[in-house]
Amino acid sequence: MNEGLPLPLTFPRCRKCDGGDLVPLSDFGNQGAAIHYKAWVCTNPGCGFNLKIRNGDVYLNEPINNGTMAALRTRYSV
Repeated sequence: MNEGLPLPLTFPRCRKCDGGDLVPLSDFGNQGAAIHYKAWVCTNPGCGFNLKIRNGDVYLNEPINNGTMAALRTRYSV
């Protein structure tokens, strides 16, 4: 669900590789509020360019994990 934030019809071209597009990613804050456009990453797997915002600071080209090592999350019903 987009929740009222318009997404562009086209995404900007990655200036690092010129072979992918930069796509936005969102996340959730500590209190569960949505944080839109928290990161931008290149769609070209060989490029790896990324830009992330964390606590108001901008980080470029941090290592990207593919998630295979992440622990499985289990929901419990109470």
